[in-house]
Amino acid sequence: MNAADLPRTPPSDAPSAFRPWWFADAYRRAAPPPPQVLQGEHSCDVAIVGGGYTGLWTAIMLKQAQPQLRVALIEQDRIGAGASGRNGGCLLTWSAKYLTLRRLFGESEALRLVRASEDAVYAIRDFCRRYAIDAEVRVDGALYTATNLSQRGSMQGVMAALAAKEASSWRTLPIEQVQALAGSTAMLEGVYSPAAGSVHPGLLVLGLARVARELGVTIYEHSPMTALDSPRGHPAQLSTPTGQLQARQVVLATNAWMGRQFREFAGTIAVVSSDMLITEPVPATLAELGLQHGAAVCDSRIFVHYWRSTPDGRLMLGKGGNTFAFGGRMLAEFDQPSRYLPQLQQSLRRFFPALASVPIAASWNGASDRSVTGFPFFGRLSGTDNVFYGFGYSGNGVGPSYLGGQILSSLVLGLDNAWTRSGLTHGPRGYFPPEPFRWVGSQLVRNAIRRKEAMEDREEAPWWLDCQLAKLAQAAGKADKG
Repeated sequence: MNAADLPRTPPSDAPSAFRPWWFADAYRRAAPPPPQVLQGEHSCDVAIVGGGYTGLWTAIMLKQAQPQLRVALIEQDRIGAGASGRNGGCLLTWSAKYLTLRRLFGESEALRLVRASEDAVYAIRDFCRRYAIDAEVRVDGALYTATNLSQRGSMQGVMAALAAKEASSWRTLPIEQVQALAGSTAMLEGVYSPAAGSVHPGLLVLGLARVARELGVTIYEHSPMTALDSPRGHPAQLSTPTGQLQARQVVLATNAWMGRQFREFAGTIAVVSSDMLITEPVPATLAELGLQHGAAVCDSRIFVHYWRSTPDGRLMLGKGGNTFAFGGRMLAEFDQPSRYLPQLQQSLRRFFPALASVPIAASWNGASDRSVTGFPFFGRLSGTDNVFYGFGYSGNGVGPSYLGGQILSSLVLGLDNAWTRSGLTHGPRGYFPPEPFRWVGSQLVRNAIRRKEAMEDREEAPWWLDCQLAKLAQAAGKADKG
């Protein structure tokens, strides 16, 4: 079984390489060791492909469970160069998608996954405390808001369903508290859960890498996988441009790259951008707005706006669902400043007039692996008995990747537990249309959503056809917040 060649991002030490703000800031502050490249022939018990949250959590959990395991991780670029080092840093759960979980997996499993996703928030915080990872973890909750009349009541159904099972962490806040927590008078209503927060995504991924190394994991960077040969009953052979790695078992954790890398995953995800900006530090202004906390805030549109403050007084604001990649390709613009910066600035001015003249420190974007259901899926690669995979976080991976590590480590260890029995381990639960229909359809739906939500912002009735097209996107849930 061979992996097709992938377009590779330039190494971080290339002078012209663009780096998202979180990624660059983390490497400046954490000063990780120089990259070690895989050269020559090596062997291990478990090889992990992908140096983001999922790969690192899996490596750490494997070593915690069985310290004697020889675990090696290969990354095509630097640790965290993918989504893990460039997301918005919103630490969220699956509780807002309980109804979809219930439809997919049944009531009992849906409740377990909601509770596990909330537990993951506190587990990540506690892990960082235990291992002295200064990732700016602030478990200050999440606020889902309405910024126009059409968004009002969007959380009532799921809140009622969770409350009926005594499993709801959400509560409706008085409008004064909503606007104070959001830092904006543009909010019309809001619901709050304490089981959420924010984190510096770059510092978290580098902290995980440090701990993995301390536990004995070997990490190879600038070592893209060019081929994978895994005949049944034999060790797998991973090839890179400068070396080979033989492993009894393999974990594939390359997320948005998976659809292009293995034919069986073509159509399982759509690669979509999330675009972000971050201001220069203005702590006094944020204090006046009440944004001195680490809560994650978003509105209730399909392609959501999401924002949060940083400990040094910056505001990060993002918006999902802008660029759809044809054929799941890694577009060059995913490694450039956001071309949607004017729209992001317009939203910043609308929600926070006091920040209208604040300088923007940076803008960036990145690829999100959006699945049909809006949830990740895990399983064993077809034609193999020792290669496992997990991806499709759909823009909410900071917290759920902790669950991904539990799932993949359990699969590798051959355990019989709630994670290996979960419906999440049965592979993809749906496919997007083939190209070019997927890309054409995504453009039609995206543009319909843009028109619909622009009219709703003006409190106008959207066109019927746009409403029907928008429903096609709602099956995959709301856009990126983490």
